[in-house]
Order: sequence, then structure tokens, then C-alpha cells
Amino acid sequence: MAITKEHFQAVLSGAVKAGASDLHFKVGTPIILRINGTLQRVKGEPLVPGDTREIAELIVEGSNPPVDLNLLQEWDGSYSVSGMGRFRANLFKQRNTFAAIMRVIPFEIPTIDGLGLPPVLRDIAMEERGLILVTGATGSGKSSALAAMIDHVNENKNCHILTIEDPIEFMHRNKRASISQREIGFDTSNFRVALRAALRQDPDVILVGEMRDTETIDIALRASETGHVVMSTVHTTDAEKTIGRLIAVFPADEQPRVRLRIAENLKATISLRLLPRSDVRGRVAAAEIMRATKTIEEFIRDPAKTSQMRDIMMSSREHYGMQTFDQHLFDLMRAGVLDYKTARAGSTNPYDFDRAVLLESGGDIASEE
Repeated sequence: MAITKEHFQAVLSGAVKAGASDLHFKVGTPIILRINGTLQRVKGEPLVPGDTREIAELIVEGSNPPVDLNLLQEWDGSYSVSGMGRFRANLFKQRNTFAAIMRVIPFEIPTIDGLGLPPVLRDIAMEERGLILVTGATGSGKSSALAAMIDHVNENKNCHILTIEDPIEFMHRNKRASISQREIGFDTSNFRVALRAALRQDPDVILVGEMRDTETIDIALRASETGHVVMSTVHTTDAEKTIGRLIAVFPADEQPRVRLRIAENLKATISLRLLPRSDVRGRVAAAEIMRATKTIEEFIRDPAKTSQMRDIMMSSREHYGMQTFDQHLFDLMRAGVLDYKTARAGSTNPYDFDRAVLLESGGDIASEE
């Protein structure tokens, strides 16, 4: 049976109502939804090659430039349904058949409070200049956190916000700020070209979807050096690894200079992990927050000290709003949002986490399970 646009959009609507974050369409299995981080198969017949090709045709319909499915091997884009929502779409070939993964992007812009993120993100978002990075694995909530920070700036600052995205996810509307959103493939050819052009487009805040290569990182650093706020994402798990990743993409002879540039311009890293809640249905974000104090700047400059930043984060919570994953996980467990096993599994150092639990519980970890 042919998959019509109406049938396809009904499937998307059902997934949104079920609270799915992603949809998988692949030959040989029924439609698969990811709900609260877990894959669940929808009741129905396995998809056949004709089904996934028809789905691919619907997704790329109206794309600019047009997509030739006969030549397609992988493709990134977006798909919108009026009144329902938007989806980030990836098409690819597997076993010589089409497959599609679609990420649900709600119309409503997330907020820092709504995502349960630490309030210090409001202060970080309002920095006057410098580099702000949101890090984490795929699906850890990086895009939502950035959207919430951009929305906070939009509500509180008269400025020009320029976003460069692949694809555009959350659709922002002007509030106090003026927002320009550019999509790779539609509005510009790639991140490097768009970021280079951004410096001539009078931005105050630049959002770059991802730090992907040497040139993008170099231009982002240059933008922060010239008085702009640059926000972006990196696929790293914590502050120390983020700094290492940014430096490592450069040739060895350039790395000492790049390290100094990062030390001078990095304002904060926000690293995220999504974990299943124990109190209600859904997931909660655990966050590591690092802010650029003079001590942190010194520790970034000196490779021998970079690994000690975690100790500074632990001791700087009250004054600067910094925190480690383990501190936040402990708070979430103590508040009943996470159970002990989940919190411990998400911790950076399970033995240190156990020590904190022992001190809190008077020596009985079992009581936390």
C-alpha cells in the first residue's frame, strides 16, 4: 500500500503525541520510536523498500536544491507539518535501501527553567563577549539548551543574534533582539563560509550549530576575540575533554597558541547528560558547569594543570555557579528525581560519588537504592 502524505503525517502526529524524540524508518522492521531514551517498535507490518523510498520522497519534496534520490547516499534536512511541529531529518542508504531518522523539534521554544537547567545559565547567556560551548553526546539536549539560552538573550537584550544551523531547528521570533537564522544548504553553503560572512553582518551574538573543523573553530575564536559572543556545540563529555578536542584539531605547531586563545576567550562550558527520572515519566538533564575565572584561565593555559579544573569547579559552586556532574547528580538524587543506581551510573567518578552518598546517609548506600 502506498504511503501517502496524509498517512505519513498521521504517523508523525502520533509520535509527537506519544512523546517520542525520534522516529526510525528502516526496511525489515516496523516503525520505531525513541521514547524517554528507549527504542519502542510500533505495532504493524515491517516496512518494505517501496515504503521507505516513498517516505524519502515525501521528506525531500520541495527541497532546495532538489534532491535526486537515485544519487542519494546520505542527506540532512528538515521537514515541517503545519500546526504540529518540525523535524530534523537524516536520510541514508543501508543494504541498498532507504532509511530515515527524524528528530522531533517542538514549535515551542524551550526555556532554561522548563528544561530544569541550572539558573546560572542565564548569567552565562548574557556574557558580553567570548566563547560559550554546550557539550555532550548526541541526544543529550545540546540544541534545546542553546535554544533556551538564545531565547533568554532575545527576551532581555537589544542586540542582533545571528544563527548558523544545519538544519534550522527552533524557529525564534524577534522579542527585544533582532534574530537572523541561516540554514546550511538553503541560505549558505557551509559553516565556514557563513561564519566568515557573519563578521560583516553586524552580529552581537553568533550561534554556530557545531564546531566541526579547524577553520570553523579558528573563525569562532576570531569572532570572540573581536567582541562577539559565540555559542556552539561540541561532541565531548566534559570541560577538560572539550578543551582537548578544540586544541587537537590544529596542527601540533599551532596548538600552544590555540591553547592561549582558548584560555583568553572561553567563557563557559555546559556539559549535559540526559538520564531517566525516577519520580515521573521522562528524563532530566544533569549538567557540569565550568566558568572562566582567572584560575580556570590559568589552568587552561598550562597543560599540566588542565586536569585539575574539576577541583576548581567543585569548590566554586557558591561564588560562580560552577558544578561537576557528580555534584548535580547528587542533588538530583537527594531531591528524589534520580534513584541511586541511575545517578551513580551517570557519574564521572562512581567511587567519589559513593563517598558523598556515604557521608550523607551515615554509611548506608543501600538505603538510597
